[in-house]
Parts: sequence; structure tokens; C-alpha cells
Amino acid sequence: MDQTTSLRPEQPADEPFLSQLYATTRDYEMNRVPWDDRQKEAFLRMQFELQTHHYRQYYPDAAFLIVQSAERPIGRLCVHRSSERILVIDIALVPENRGSGIGARLMKELMSEAAAAEIPVQIHVERHNPALRLYERLGFRVVEDKGVHLFMEWRPCASAGK
Repeated sequence: MDQTTSLRPEQPADEPFLSQLYATTRDYEMNRVPWDDRQKEAFLRMQFELQTHHYRQYYPDAAFLIVQSAERPIGRLCVHRSSERILVIDIALVPENRGSGIGARLMKELMSEAAAAEIPVQIHVERHNPALRLYERLGFRVVEDKGVHLFMEWRPCASAGK
């Protein structure tokens, strides 16, 4: 992390920000449906609530973090660590910070942590997500095609010669 970017635990007061951030990650889909703004908003709110419930139910001991720049929230990082792997449950940045290198820095920090522990970093990535190219550049490989999502993994030994 650079001097202006930091991480802090999510708090209940972050929910409006997180809901809006989630909506920005679904723009691709929402632009393809013939719904009015009210319908899109209701759908996105329901999907955000379902996602939040799922993450908390299946990964109760995960780190749910807010990415900040100059103490302003600009993204989220949800990570589940175990002795076998580091699973990136979710990583998202506000549109104006995408492609700025912040996501790459976050992933490289997790990769360094995983390399020290000699475990893989894993992530599910939607096929149309522009970040897919970043993960490929970082050395992630598709482990399983799950239809809409690709399950990707980076292993310390796989990139030792790079």
C-alpha cells in the first residue's frame, strides 16, 4: 500500500457505500436489461443483501475490509485465510480508481503473504470482468470453468521462475 491507500475493517456505517460499490460492479449487466431505474435499483439492493448474507454465512471469520485513499472509502477487499489457501472473496474499487494500480498492489501483497506461507491465492472472476486480464498478468491460472465465473489460482511455485 502507498501512503495514501490503507485498509480498515468494514463497519455497519459502510453499508450505503458498499451497496453503491456493488451496483457499479453490475453496470455491464444492468445496461443490458430493459428495466427502469427503480427496478434496477430494487434488483441491485436485493442482490447486494443476498451477497452480504452469503459472505457472512460461509466466511464468518474472513477479513471484510474497506480500501481507503486519504481516509475516503474507494473499495472493498474480503479475504478468507486458512492454512491451505488465501481466498479473495471479493475485491472491488470505485470506477474512478479502477486501473490505477491499487488492485494490483492489493493482490501482490496477498501473493507475498501466500508465498511466505507456501499456499495458493484463489479467486472467482466473472468472465466479462476487465480485472481478469490483471489476474492473468499476475500469474493466476484458470483451475475450473464454472460457467459465469472462472475459478483462478496463483501458486508461489508456479511463478518462482518469473
